[in-house]
Amino acid sequence: MKANIDKLTVPKTIRISLGAAIAGLCLASGGLLAQRLLPVSQDLINLNSDNGEQLLIESKARKDYLPLSIHFVTQSNRAYCGVASIVMVLNALPIEAPEAPAYGTYRIFTQENFFANAQTKKVLKPEVVSRQGMTLSELGKLLASYPVKAEVYHGGDVSLEEFRALAVQNLRESENFVLVNYLRKSIGQERGGHISPLAAYHKETDRFLILDVSRYKYPPVWVKAEELWQAMATVDFTSGKTRGFVLVTGHNGRPI
Repeated sequence: MKANIDKLTVPKTIRISLGAAIAGLCLASGGLLAQRLLPVSQDLINLNSDNGEQLLIESKARKDYLPLSIHFVTQSNRAYCGVASIVMVLNALPIEAPEAPAYGTYRIFTQENFFANAQTKKVLKPEVVSRQGMTLSELGKLLASYPVKAEVYHGGDVSLEEFRALAVQNLRESENFVLVNYLRKSIGQERGGHISPLAAYHKETDRFLILDVSRYKYPPVWVKAEELWQAMATVDFTSGKTRGFVLVTGHNGRPI
């Protein structure tokens, strides 16, 4: 997508901001939950707003926005934020999914067939993910069970400047992506750890766009780089390590 376009339309599928009034780690709508709009911190800018859309139009680092929005999915169960994020990235590269019906010229990933790969199940079983989600390290290993390169960075090991430089460079290039693992509470949301892809960066306001896969709960938001970095430097008590981000690169889009 060219950076000098005058008008950029935000896909309707990621402009919906209905939310479930529940807290925790990657909690997803189960159909029995009363849904309501959840407030967004004043420090966050809703993409589904005039200001949010203008930031996207002005962004010079948004190569990932279109491919991710085309393949956007909402996490399908209580702790599948990581799986939903991975599925979006694999389909955007594109990597061909195993044991899936053809869609166009290749087979696409869904949250149902992601664990069809035997190597993926060796990393982490789907029932374990459904119960407790995944750590940053497990996120990287699950990605690496498919033909992609996954570089894992713990938030406590990188400076704000290092994170910004790596993420912005990635967002300026095609065929690679950034997945962030952060603590919602640190950016003013409710409330536990979460995983979603980044889609763009706006230099003048120093903000990243998070395409939140819990669409039922929060819309895509622009967050200050420093606040996101701080949210990734929080400790995940399951692993005992800080959260962070993963840079994902395809191997020339070759199918498995």
